[in-house]
Amino acid sequence: MNSLVSRALFTAGAAGGAMLLTAGVAAAHVTVAAPGAEQGGYSVLTFRVPTESETASTTALTVTLPGLKSARTEPLPGWTAVVAKDPGSKLATSVTWTADPGVGVAPGQFQQFVLSAGPLPEQDEVSFPAAQTYSDGNVVNWDQPAGPDGAEPDKPAPTLTLAASSGEDGSHDAVSSSGDDHELAAQGTDDTARWLGGVGLVLGALGAALGLGALVRSRRS
Repeated sequence: MNSLVSRALFTAGAAGGAMLLTAGVAAAHVTVAAPGAEQGGYSVLTFRVPTESETASTTALTVTLPGLKSARTEPLPGWTAVVAKDPGSKLATSVTWTADPGVGVAPGQFQQFVLSAGPLPEQDEVSFPAAQTYSDGNVVNWDQPAGPDGAEPDKPAPTLTLAASSGEDGSHDAVSSSGDDHELAAQGTDDTARWLGGVGLVLGALGAALGLGALVRSRRS
C-alpha cells in the first residue's frame, strides 16, 4: 500500500515539475490570455510581458490589433496607454503602453497589460504581434508565426485561440463597444436587490409588530 502511494506521489510530482518547467519556458515570451474568448465577441485581453534582459528594463510595449471596433485600456499606474486608429475605418489598429520616467519592468520581473476589445475576428486563432522596448534602446519584435510543423519560433507572436460563437455575449449586438449594456444590467440587478431587501425589512418589522401585539393581548387576558 505504501509502495503504491509513493509511486502515485512520485508520478504527480514529476507531472507537476514538467508543468512548471513548461510554464517557465513559456513565461519567457510575451503572451496573451483571454479565457472564454469567442469569435465575433468582446473580451478582456491580458498581455503578459516578462523582461528577459539582465541589464535593462522594459519601458514600452506596442501590440498590433486586427482592426477592432473597440479597444479600451485598463489604467496602469506609471504607464501611459495610447490606442491608434485607422483614419478611414476608425478601427483600432494598435495600442502602445509607455512607462513614465523612472518606471519600467525590471530584469527578473513581468508586467500585465489589460485591454478590453472586440469584436474579435471570426476565425480559430488571432495573433497580436508585439514590440517590446527596453531602456537601453533595444527593441524585441514578437511577431513570428508558428512553423509548418507547429514548432514554436524563437520570437513567437502572442496568439489567442477563439471558441466558436455561442450566439449570446459573443454576438456583435449582445455587447456594446462601450460596455454600457453590462453596466446597466449590473445596475438593474443591484437596484432589484436593494428593492427586495427593503421589502424584506418592512415585512420583518410588520411581523415583529404583530407578534408584540399578540403578546400584549395574551398577557391582558
